[in-house]
Amino acid sequence: FTIIKVEALVLEMQDPDTGVKTQTQRLVITTIPHAMTGHDILEWIINRLQILDEEAQNIGNLVVQYGYIYPLQEPKNIILRPDGSLYRFQTPYFWPTQQWPAEETDYAIYLAKKNIRKKGVLEDYEKENYNILNIRLNHKWDFVIMQAKEQYRAGKERKKADRVVFEFQERAYWLVHRPPPGAPNVIDYGLDRFSDPNENQVTQKKTFDVYRREIIFNQHSLMKSRVKSSVSLGGIVKYCEQYFNHDPIMTGCLPSNPWLTDDTQFWDLNAPLSEVPTKLRVERWTFSFRELLSDPRGRQDFQLFLRKEFSGENLAFWEACEDLKYGDQSKVKEKAEEVYKTFLAPGARRWINIDGKTMDITVKGLKHPHRYVLDAAQSHIYMLMKKVSVYICCCVALPSLRLLDAMWGLNKNPCFHIYLTVKYRSDWSPVSADTD
Repeated sequence: FTIIKVEALVLEMQDPDTGVKTQTQRLVITTIPHAMTGHDILEWIINRLQILDEEAQNIGNLVVQYGYIYPLQEPKNIILRPDGSLYRFQTPYFWPTQQWPAEETDYAIYLAKKNIRKKGVLEDYEKENYNILNIRLNHKWDFVIMQAKEQYRAGKERKKADRVVFEFQERAYWLVHRPPPGAPNVIDYGLDRFSDPNENQVTQKKTFDVYRREIIFNQHSLMKSRVKSSVSLGGIVKYCEQYFNHDPIMTGCLPSNPWLTDDTQFWDLNAPLSEVPTKLRVERWTFSFRELLSDPRGRQDFQLFLRKEFSGENLAFWEACEDLKYGDQSKVKEKAEEVYKTFLAPGARRWINIDGKTMDITVKGLKHPHRYVLDAAQSHIYMLMKKVSVYICCCVALPSLRLLDAMWGLNKNPCFHIYLTVKYRSDWSPVSADTD
């Protein structure tokens, strides 16, 4: 019952006669009412509970981490600083005991509003959460953006002091309920969690609704597709065997370890766009099409082949989609319009050939562009490039013919009687371009 005890202590702290004294404080050029310092809070806890400084500091940290008090100067750091840092009491509406669920829609509106206010500048973990919520709530993302704009517009009409206080208050609430990676989540076992270590499971009464939800959960679990553990373990073993020679920890760095020696040959041989790729590097291209596209040099040679086949715009479109997906949030709309003009618009300079259904979905989504608006078209082009015939012909028809003997596994297909002679000095040496 830690939360209940902390809340009782906070109620005493708010007593106008015996509680922590609050007063109007100046934050930069803004006057903040009913503020208090971290030193005053710590002194009150020591005098009230008659404990040592270290114990009082731990209790003060709990009060802040549970969201009963929020900082005004360093909102990212949800701890009690024993100095002149300013704090305010959180509105009781947001206290954990109210058990208001921190829903994804509310968090998405908060992130969208912050994205508008900061003009695309979000923390890394906030950007990741923003993108995830964009996918999950794609069916009502227009509603999220509309609410964010409306709340932002209403906030600008408030007085500056009220606006600053509300921003810190809201940020503190989400730091408690959606903490950044590595930060302690003190409400993992809160009042509304599935498992509470302080709850007496023996005396808990199960209602009809509890049994109904349990039956539905079990029914859904039975319908889930499963894979035998032997098949899963076999896949893991196959993956480890395939990548064993490519793991520098297992096989060592060749020709020498640049972290232990002054030899930089390893970096030169594995440069993103090295003139002659190594044998191991080219061998990875045969593992999967994704490996080929993830290597800048492999993608460069693949582009040369596609140009000969008069389909170089396919890879260019795929790269543009990747740039849109992982680029700056503030430039999403601009990049989406550029991709449409270059690849999708009627009479486009580098028009790509996709089916009508995919084109309709993409064009409709571009009316409200986001990071994943081109996913359908990108997947279509990716599968088109991934066709086995195109992939094998590409590897055979590379202008430099820098292939390796690992290609023999692919060339056993009776449709492709291809015989290559590849010469290389050792496992790390560049692949020769000599062919028969």
